[in-house]
Amino acid sequence: MRNLGVGGRDSGLSVVSATVLGVPITVSTVNVNGVRAAARKGMLPWLETTDADVICLQETRANDGELTKALAPALDSGWHLASAEPSAKGRNGVAILSRIAPDAVRVGFGVDEFADSGRYIEADFGDVTVASLYLPSGEVGTERQDEKERFMAAFAKFLAVAAASPDRDVVVCGDWNIAHTENDLKAWKTNRKNSGFLPEEREWVSALLADDAPWTDVVRELHPGVEGPYSWWSYRGKAFDNDAGWRIDYQLATQSLAERAKEAVTERAEAYDQRWSDHAPVTVRYR
Repeated sequence: MRNLGVGGRDSGLSVVSATVLGVPITVSTVNVNGVRAAARKGMLPWLETTDADVICLQETRANDGELTKALAPALDSGWHLASAEPSAKGRNGVAILSRIAPDAVRVGFGVDEFADSGRYIEADFGDVTVASLYLPSGEVGTERQDEKERFMAAFAKFLAVAAASPDRDVVVCGDWNIAHTENDLKAWKTNRKNSGFLPEEREWVSALLADDAPWTDVVRELHPGVEGPYSWWSYRGKAFDNDAGWRIDYQLATQSLAERAKEAVTERAEAYDQRWSDHAPVTVRYR
């Protein structure tokens, strides 16, 4: 992990900012599906116009040097970057962009198997912790699904501890690779036996969001009872044109922060050829 600061300069593990960022705060999350490709396709103009204070990136598929080079225009304009490199070339990778330097940055969630996997990074901004998560996608009947289940079991324990601090608000943003309910997946009937919509995966999310649990699915809280808003569409066929998508990109916030969420927008591209990722940014304004 490196906290790369402005323009990719290595600032060390922990940076104290001159200005403390807290609520109100606008947080965006997006799986970029390869940051170098995303930068070529239109991510950089989006960074110029977004009103987000903090942006969580997943699936960067880039080491620190490649990430810094791809995002150089944004870093030169003042964005700060902290990253967790992928464990294998061309896979995984998470990062956090912010308008001010974070007070502290941490990578991983205390489990050796996933310590260097490039799947989790968190940063403190005042009394708010913002995390970027890329949960394994899985595939039924393979080791990938076994890995996903191990990750889920360990991460649930971590989330319970993360939410326990009475003095800190936390939001875990990212690609959770699970559609929670039938409203979160257009073709739910044909995906009931596929990873991402398995009963046990959905039950896992339900447990995180139970009435007596500390986490809230902020987008669903602000958009109750509707289909979507979907955040991922396959590049195959007419999935995007027909809005046959999945809502798998979440912002899960602790109660006091979730109560301050006033607006959630899924920034779906206006046309297929205007996409710079197969995911859309999901932006929440906390006030």
